[in-house]
Amino acid sequence: MSPSLAPLVLVSLAALILSLRLTRRLATQTGSGFVPLDHPNERSLHTAPVPRSGGLGVLAGVLLTPLAALGLGWMEPELAWITGALLLVALVSFRDDLGDLSPLARLMAHGLAAGLLMGGGLDWGRLDLPGLTLVFPNWLAPVLTGLFVVWMINLYNFMDGMDGLAGGMAVFGFLALAWFGWRGAESVYALVCLGVAASAGGFLFSNFPPARIFLGDVGSSSLGLLAAALALWGTKLGLFPLWVAWLVFSPFIVDATWTLLARLARGERVWEAHRSHHYQRLVLAGWSHRKTLLRAYALMAAVAACAIATPRLTPADQWMLIGAWTLIYGVIHLMVGLVERRARIDAR
Repeated sequence: MSPSLAPLVLVSLAALILSLRLTRRLATQTGSGFVPLDHPNERSLHTAPVPRSGGLGVLAGVLLTPLAALGLGWMEPELAWITGALLLVALVSFRDDLGDLSPLARLMAHGLAAGLLMGGGLDWGRLDLPGLTLVFPNWLAPVLTGLFVVWMINLYNFMDGMDGLAGGMAVFGFLALAWFGWRGAESVYALVCLGVAASAGGFLFSNFPPARIFLGDVGSSSLGLLAAALALWGTKLGLFPLWVAWLVFSPFIVDATWTLLARLARGERVWEAHRSHHYQRLVLAGWSHRKTLLRAYALMAAVAACAIATPRLTPADQWMLIGAWTLIYGVIHLMVGLVERRARIDAR
């Protein structure tokens, strides 16, 4: 289907406005049972209670896109399965926002959401690397798909710990995926990705430092589910290999995965709250939220631009790109350590 620009723009604009207005409304409902407060704890970077159901505004904007696709006659089976998985994760996550839900209940819901995606034909059956394809055995594909989806849901939640960070990753990440949909003449895919980016953009009007409202689990977990689902869908459509979607979301994937492995290596209880992510360490070392966030946005923009450029690269160049970003993330890790050491020296 050849993309038509007008519906994409109009639906995205409507999603942005809906998300913006609803988020602002939620930010004023402080203390109501429907909008719980996020009180500072050992994981937090904020010092005063902040409403944490801004993800409802994002969710409203996102859900506008399948309705628009249905009205336009663009509905695809995969989108129906993604919407079902999204609603499941959002409902369970909102229940967790309102009161503690057991980790097992959350994990079961995340696993069921992964099953819904697989029911819609969105699974990770092979890994396409530059010039190389690895086909997984039939028994392994659902295991890897489940792990990928569950990890993306949770890592997005882990990375939602600073004003503007998770919303910004959604804007840059899903805009990059939307470009692939537009380039590949996949109107429905482009529409959904643009809708997610626009909804996250509307939320950022109230979440940019100093934030007046947070995403909450309902927002961060939903965005993580969408990142996994749309990565798998884009791969199925042949718009990009899966590693390109990993590159798009690598600012979150690398930080969260590195931090988890480092905490495991130190023998820490990884299920407990912490402030070990690189962005948290920079703020604790004295960087302002805004300075840290703008550096993160530059990183997100750079990986998105590189991902968009991959179709024009040879396999050898793509491997060089992967190697370059591996080196860059290693340097970032070292630089965060240097900032921390400098802060300790200055404190003496």
